[in-house]
Formats: sequence, structure tokens, C-alpha cells
Amino acid sequence: MKRVLSSVGIGSATVDTILPDSSFVPGETVEATVEVEGGSSEQEIEQLNFAFVTRYRGEEGYEQSVFERFTVADSFTIGEGERREIPVEFTVPYGTPLTRGGVKVWLKTGLDIDWALDPKDKDHIEVQPDERMAALFEAVEDLGFGFHSSEVERTRFGHSHPFAQEFEFRPRSGPFTGDLDELELICAPTAEEVQVHLEIDRRGGLLSEMAETDESRDSFRFDDSDTDSIRSELRRRIEHHA
Repeated sequence: MKRVLSSVGIGSATVDTILPDSSFVPGETVEATVEVEGGSSEQEIEQLNFAFVTRYRGEEGYEQSVFERFTVADSFTIGEGERREIPVEFTVPYGTPLTRGGVKVWLKTGLDIDWALDPKDKDHIEVQPDERMAALFEAVEDLGFGFHSSEVERTRFGHSHPFAQEFEFRPRSGPFTGDLDELELICAPTAEEVQVHLEIDRRGGLLSEMAETDESRDSFRFDDSDTDSIRSELRRRIEHHA
């Protein structure tokens, strides 16, 4: 009876991932420990899987998206009540949204068990900017813009994910105060470069806002963390449209 019950998820094995920290950057390699505890009978674990998950705003509201999935351990047997610690290593994928402005990212650990419900562990993590994204944000702030909000939205910009992250900044000081309402950056980082799409919203009257003639778009790429060169490129492109 125990084996029958565990085959439908009652009294089956459980899983818990122990992370070395709660804050990571894209591209970082993480060494963690997965604790598996056997249930009421011996079970065959076919795979131990990780998945990175976020939510994005689509046309009909918010949707969850598994944007990276990989296997960290192959099949093994877990005995009744047995406790096992499995060391694992994974890399935080590039393009993982940064957890700014209420954006959430979590890591799911799943056990694939034959004929069983899939036990899962869910760990929310913080994702901080890597050196290149930190340099981009510093360059934007150097030009007098302050961070206002962030959103993950449905779009195919830059990569194969169904979403990209948008950062909204508003002028607080500097050369663009009084000329712009906001500056939006949609970013698509990879291991090689960061692709940035700019939406420049000029301060205009009601008619220009209704006709959307107060908005301009541009894009550029950069591949290092040189704040000065990023700031110069940003300023040149903003001034061209301001």
C-alpha cells in the first residue's frame, strides 16, 4: 500500500535546495546542495531538475515563464526515510531579469519520479546587475536620470525569451531636465554583449502626446563595463532625439 500511495504523490520523496546566498548576478556559477528525503517507500528518482522562473506582463495580464531549465542530477534511488545531500553546480543565465522595482525571480527544484506527482521546492532569489549593467545604470544616473520603475514585458527583443526587462528613468537634474519626461531602456544581455533599446519621451503638449510624436526610439550595443564610453554613447543618442 505504501508503494501505491507514494506512486500518486502521497508520502513520496521531498526536496529542498540550500543556496549559499540569496543574491546572485547573471553569469555567476553557483555551488549549492540539494537535500532529498525519502518518503514512505523506496522510490526511483529519474531526474533532479532546476528551472528559473519569472513573471511578465502580457496582453491579458501577468504570466509565468520558465526561461531556463536544466538537469543537475541523473537517476538514483532514495530509500524509505533516507536523507541524501547532493552537491550541484549551475550558472545563473544571462537575460535573467534583475529584481528591481518589484520584479520577482525564483528557482524551482523538481524531482521527476515515475508515476508520481512532481515534488518541487521554490526559492525566491535576488538578481543584481553584473558589471556591465551596473556601468549602464551609473551612466544613466550621471546624466541626471533617477530610477523610477521596472517591468518585465512580453517581447522578442534581443533573444529567444518571450520577454525583456524595461527600466524607466526620469530626469532629476542635468542637461535633460525640462526637455524629457522619461527615458526607457529595454535591455537584452548575453555573455558577449548588452543590447539596449532606447525610448526617449520628450516633454510636449497634449496633441503631440496623443499623436505619439513626442517619442523617439534608438538602440545600441556595448560589450564592456566602461562607464565613460557608455555615458558618451547615451548622451549622443539622447541629444540626437531631444
